[in-house]
Amino acid sequence: MSKVAIITGISSGMGHAAALLFKERGFEVYGGARRVDRMQDLLDVGIHAQELDMTDKISIRQLVDRAVKEQGQIDVLVNNAGYGEYGPLEEIPIENAKKQFDVNLFGADQITQLVLPTMRQQGYGRIVNISSIGAEAYTPLGGWYHATKAAINMWSDVLDAEVRRFGIRSVVVQPGGTNTEWMSVSLDNARKNLEPDSPYEPLVDKVDSLFSKMGFNATAQSLAEVFYKAATDPKPKRRYFHSLADHATVLAAFDAKLLSVCNV
Repeated sequence: MSKVAIITGISSGMGHAAALLFKERGFEVYGGARRVDRMQDLLDVGIHAQELDMTDKISIRQLVDRAVKEQGQIDVLVNNAGYGEYGPLEEIPIENAKKQFDVNLFGADQITQLVLPTMRQQGYGRIVNISSIGAEAYTPLGGWYHATKAAINMWSDVLDAEVRRFGIRSVVVQPGGTNTEWMSVSLDNARKNLEPDSPYEPLVDKVDSLFSKMGFNATAQSLAEVFYKAATDPKPKRRYFHSLADHATVLAAFDAKLLSVCNV
């Protein structure tokens, strides 16, 4: 019988690549995202894709219930859905900051609560939480995003301590810079969060210029391989990284090149 994986945030980037990879390697894949129009190719290869709003518990439950009803098991949950609510902390509306936590942290918690009873009954399961090296290393404008990723790390570690007695493990993947649309979307959000005549506009320009000049070697496909490793590793580790450089950045807890933009 095929193993079953639920993956959130599969309309683009790492989540999209992971859905295809897990399917290619024999998993029955269930997943969703808000942008249904960007998941047609997933449906075409037999991935069970549907609309998913990580701030709506009913939407989350519909996905989990469908997987359990049709397959009777859930082997893997990949908590990938997330985005970057970038902008200066002085100016980001608190409603936007709360939404950042709703999607990046509380949404992951909601779907995890729903899959755990099935995993407990099975006596096994793997929860893969997609964090970031930004849980430790930070840049200006990413305050709320970094806060959610730091929280995901701690939440995952506590969860792992609680559920491993049931044969379930909770692990973290910490990607670094990746060649996807994520950063451009985050910086678009930063500009939307600026107040008129904001004193932080030069900082946004500086960060935008910095990231546009940086070449990221990691691709969505290469990160999908890390997701798969974290989901299937016979001896799971607490943390998974794409490269030694990403791991070193976390160990150092800062990246001097990125922090230098604070001097604008």
